[in-house]
Amino acid sequence: MGRRQLLQLILLHTAWKIGSGQLHYSVPEESQHGTFVGRIAQDLGLEVGELMPRMFRMESQGDGDFFKVNLQNGILFVNSRIDREELCGKNIICTIHLEVIVDKPLGVFHVEVEITDINDNDPVFSVRQQNLSVLESRVPGSHFPVEEASDADIGINGQVTYKLSPNEYFSVEEIKNYEHSKSLVLTLKKPLDREASTEHHLLLSAIDSGQPPLTGTILLVITVVDVNDNPPSFNQSVYKVELLENSAVGTLIIKLEATDMDEGINKEVSYSFSNLVAPDIKEKFSIDGNNGELRVKRNVDFEESIAYDIQIEATDKGGYPLSGHCKVLIEILDVNDNSPEMSLKSLSVPVPEDSPPGTVVALISISDRDSGANGQVNCSVGPPGLPFKLTSTFKNYYSLVVAEPLDREREAEYQLVVMAQDQGVPALSTSSSLVVPIGDVNDNAPAFAQPSYTVFVKENNPPGAHIFTVSASDPD
Repeated sequence: MGRRQLLQLILLHTAWKIGSGQLHYSVPEESQHGTFVGRIAQDLGLEVGELMPRMFRMESQGDGDFFKVNLQNGILFVNSRIDREELCGKNIICTIHLEVIVDKPLGVFHVEVEITDINDNDPVFSVRQQNLSVLESRVPGSHFPVEEASDADIGINGQVTYKLSPNEYFSVEEIKNYEHSKSLVLTLKKPLDREASTEHHLLLSAIDSGQPPLTGTILLVITVVDVNDNPPSFNQSVYKVELLENSAVGTLIIKLEATDMDEGINKEVSYSFSNLVAPDIKEKFSIDGNNGELRVKRNVDFEESIAYDIQIEATDKGGYPLSGHCKVLIEILDVNDNSPEMSLKSLSVPVPEDSPPGTVVALISISDRDSGANGQVNCSVGPPGLPFKLTSTFKNYYSLVVAEPLDREREAEYQLVVMAQDQGVPALSTSSSLVVPIGDVNDNAPAFAQPSYTVFVKENNPPGAHIFTVSASDPD
């Protein structure tokens, strides 16, 4: 039985109501088209027969038409391929947000579908072969950084262990550098003998912890050299720095310095990114080869990435160059550079003048890409004195509702301005105008101009002769 067929057999679906108008489902990534997700109509308390008359519709926040609802039976099903890694990367929680809207009366429901991970990605090395040069004079216990594998899966499916092909000189181990940062290194077990062997070929395997486990490999080619016996050394193995997003190009992040105990040209050091550093990091940062200054090369956006892990190499200029390594962990700090975004999800107009307080007129979605206080948004409606108010329905959603009795004969239309403002310093805001016409109901009786009339009529008037004119008016 294939992995995907087995997946369908063990598929567990959950659905529960959270507060008012909110559902949660879960489905594994890579589920086939038509895979059952949940009985959405039943879970929302809707009858299947009323879905079409009430104009049942569903919108997905963001790109992708991953789910659809069968209006004949009220079942939510998978519509297109869902790749969790493509959708959410390494985020622990991967959720697709859906909005369900029905009319007559207006109802709004928030549906979350959690995409669970399956072990569908092998551990991958960025290169197929890594070359290392090692002095035969290096003592047992010396460490040499090697390429680490990445696994796009999360949780246990993305946990990688390493295994080195049998040999008498090297072992592989992970060394914890700082908090959750680790480095993969080769450790020398016994002295090398260049005369016995000038080169060693070892196969490094990365195995994930999924079931069944998946594997990736890289070939390590180790050349033994016997000159220049002191590699450059940094005073720290890991440097942690903070950098504001949107820092100007050329901003100095940190100045690194490595020393070499050799003499002459063997102690002259140049700095560079390790060949293990990803191309996108090299596009955002630069390092001066002569003085070790790490600077901003291109705009850095907190909303794109909150941290960078950069391996730096210091290499001496000996005939057989030796290298020392360190890591720079750059934490990106958020600044308030995104204004709130506002979207009108539903508008029910005209509003009948006999609508009771609490009647929902419009549903508005508010979002802000910033984090923390910079991403917390307050929403208000103006100008003051309007018979409407905003109420928070659930996260990032506001309902515009009737707050006071309406009278079309007194005010037939209202011009509203909805404003959203974040809590950053300085605060950023956005606003949107909204026109709400008031619908007429027959709430006024016709009225004569005066309560009574006195009319004098001449005698002998012929039939059809004009005697008097009365008029009545109706403000409806």
